[in-house]
Amino acid sequence: MMTTSILTTTNTIIKIPLNCNATQTCPSNYPSRFEPAISSSETCPDYFRWIQQDLKVWEEIGITRETLERAKPKAHFRLVIKSGRLYVHQYDKAYESRDVLTIWGILQLLRMYPGQVPDLELLFFCHDKPAIWKRDFRQPEPNATWPPPPLFQYCGHREAYGIVFPDWSFWGWPEVNIKEWTKLSVAIREANKRVKWNDRVPYAYWKGNSGVHPVRGNLMKCNFSDKYDPMVRLYEQDWGKEREIGFKSSNLEDQCTHRYKIYIEGRAWSVSKKYILACDSMTLLIKAKYFDFFGRSLVPLEHYWPIKSHENCGDLKFAVKWGNNNTEQAQAIGKQGSEYMMKSLEMKYVYDYMLYVLQGYGKLMKLDVTVPENATEVCSEAMACPITDGGLIRQCMDDSLIMSPSVKSACDLPRPYGDDELKRFLEKQESAERKVEKWTNEYWEVQDKILQQRK
Repeated sequence: MMTTSILTTTNTIIKIPLNCNATQTCPSNYPSRFEPAISSSETCPDYFRWIQQDLKVWEEIGITRETLERAKPKAHFRLVIKSGRLYVHQYDKAYESRDVLTIWGILQLLRMYPGQVPDLELLFFCHDKPAIWKRDFRQPEPNATWPPPPLFQYCGHREAYGIVFPDWSFWGWPEVNIKEWTKLSVAIREANKRVKWNDRVPYAYWKGNSGVHPVRGNLMKCNFSDKYDPMVRLYEQDWGKEREIGFKSSNLEDQCTHRYKIYIEGRAWSVSKKYILACDSMTLLIKAKYFDFFGRSLVPLEHYWPIKSHENCGDLKFAVKWGNNNTEQAQAIGKQGSEYMMKSLEMKYVYDYMLYVLQGYGKLMKLDVTVPENATEVCSEAMACPITDGGLIRQCMDDSLIMSPSVKSACDLPRPYGDDELKRFLEKQESAERKVEKWTNEYWEVQDKILQQRK
């Protein structure tokens, strides 16, 4: 199988194979500690500043056994890290391979930073929407249950509690033939070179499953008709048909051909955000209710063009018209959004984010970390080696396997937002949204006057 060489601080070369033995047991020779030879000289991207916001609700009291166990009814699995080894107790099977690749990703973190993840227990929720809502945990109420149970999840909401964590698709989404993020981002970067912005189709593009939520169904009503051209081109994605033809028309790197790309949520946030923003196209981001771990630091008119969440057909058309009349500015917004994805979201930073979340979470634990009787030790060998018939799941694992501990330490964690600073940042985002809304309203007021004059 795969082997690698590690340069330790003593310059000794250690080979670490993916050891697929007959019993498929976890090797006992994983490095228990590894000190990176190169110290970090860079500060982590701004979205790391939100880690403290997610953990803040447990800072005062900490996470006790009783607090943790109250999250169990919502969890798909319990994950325990003890002495650098990982154990899983599965409660419920998640949709497709979400749970499998989430666990795989955490295993790669342990291979990347041996000995740096503390002993901890966590409960993970793999559905789209958050499960712990603030309305159910009002601290001032008599007999209130406080603090809320800590639950790891893929996205958050301003009215929910939860610890936002990178979603499974960073390690691939085999059911829809989406590659792991490093490999796919390289492919998208090459695609961006093939079709320059000025040569792209001067319309807004979206392709996806409109049936997952009514907001997407409403978006499809904006599509081109014989009587009206909203300057958007919307396409239904039939995944069943795609599987039959071998995913020949759904490669994401082949979809960077329009000047503008639309992001819209599904049931909650959508993993498509990073792929859309990476395309060099100006992203028209329909206002979202949910947030992933990296999107909270995106700024309207800097990384994307904001679109209202309702009555957005006219907003989309104006955005395209504005972009085609202000090509340098539109191209700059698209480029800045793309560079944010390519540079601030490279997998080294994703792992650094995971590391700091788990370190911060571990410090809050006020309990003895124990491995449940029904838990199973899991390692890269135990997950990958039994898959001997190839297939996309094994391909995702092979492509994303961490081959050696990082010789470079994690980026330097920036200080968290102070209350006033966070308020100013949110006001900056809202101010940009209001500016675009004003431009849009003024444009359509002029169009209405022209129409009335013609009558």
